[in-house]
Amino acid sequence: MNELKMKILDLLKEDARRSADLIATLLGVDRAEAAAAIAELEQDHVIVKYATVINQSKVDDEKVTALIEVQITPERGRGFDAIAERVYLYPEVKSVYLMSGAYDLLVEVEGRTLKEVASFVSNKLSPIDRVLSTKTHFILKKYKQDGIIFEDHEEDHRMLITP
Repeated sequence: MNELKMKILDLLKEDARRSADLIATLLGVDRAEAAAAIAELEQDHVIVKYATVINQSKVDDEKVTALIEVQITPERGRGFDAIAERVYLYPEVKSVYLMSGAYDLLVEVEGRTLKEVASFVSNKLSPIDRVLSTKTHFILKKYKQDGIIFEDHEEDHRMLITP
């Protein structure tokens, strides 16, 4: 991948709302060249989606998110891919990662309630052939996601009083 495309990706990672005009200006290239590079990145599925990071704690529609460690027995000839494909097709599943260490897959699941996530684990994920065990960790609070810090740090205006 050429240097221009790498720089464009870096700029879009910081802010996906940047226009081709702004990117061209920031990189000192022609607008048509920047637009063509972005179009190629989209066509080649390097850029898969432009997304928004939402601070869920400031939205009334609170969701429950869980990270699930899954131990599996790999399938002959397909390894972990066959099971990962079955798992990521569920609409509740937001992300699936192949991991090194004590477990094989890390599955991020989102639901409306704790009970809904628990039902997914017990009724959909655990019964899959070759799933040996699961460990579910519920996210209580997000401090940072995708490089974005969610905490609003207000300055403490109290005065220090000593005897």
